[in-house]
Amino acid sequence: MKELIYIVEDEPDIAALVQLHLEKTGFRHRWFQTAKAFFNGIEKSHPDLVILDLMLEDMDGLEICKNLRNDEKKKNIPIIMLTARAEEIDKILGLELGADDYVTKPFSPKELIARIKAILRRSQKQGTNSEIIVRIGEILAIDSEKFQVSVRGENIDLTTTEFKILEILSNHPGWVFSREKILDHIWGYDKAVIDRTVDVHIRHLREKLGDAGAFIKNIRGIGYKLEI
Repeated sequence: MKELIYIVEDEPDIAALVQLHLEKTGFRHRWFQTAKAFFNGIEKSHPDLVILDLMLEDMDGLEICKNLRNDEKKKNIPIIMLTARAEEIDKILGLELGADDYVTKPFSPKELIARIKAILRRSQKQGTNSEIIVRIGEILAIDSEKFQVSVRGENIDLTTTEFKILEILSNHPGWVFSREKILDHIWGYDKAVIDRTVDVHIRHLREKLGDAGAFIKNIRGIGYKLEI
């Protein structure tokens, strides 16, 4: 069955446009005009991805994002923020709170669909049932098949983007990846994503990894590498 997309948007015209293109692509979808309706809906059925407007009448979209990321059962649902807030500070704040992507209005429906597909590809399990685990420094283990990361045997919850960045670095330990290369690998179709996006995700990644976060080195003026 095709993936289910939730649209949280208080402008009917924009919601209708998004729905039209989701239908053309074959995605299932539900539209919620208020935060209250959305929270009622998500308690009954979890979507595969949420398209979230920030300026709703009954709750700020950033608060909705924060609520989802703090909920054990919903924290891994991918979120694309779709908003008229185009300032860099708003993008950074959205990413800080755990959004997987940030799209500003006016937007290209085709580009939005491309972003949805890319995020769903990253969040879905790939490959076979074979166990492929990369171990770093005897304390960090990365299982790409099960989408799991552990430090000293304790599982660490990462967003799909954080996991992909760690996976890129761990597959080539010692290699230096520029911010642009990391962006190209994860958001290759989207040249509008800002370099600061990588810094935000790296900072979150280091914090979650604790002591193992020290393996990720910042090469000033160039980018990042994983050093054992």
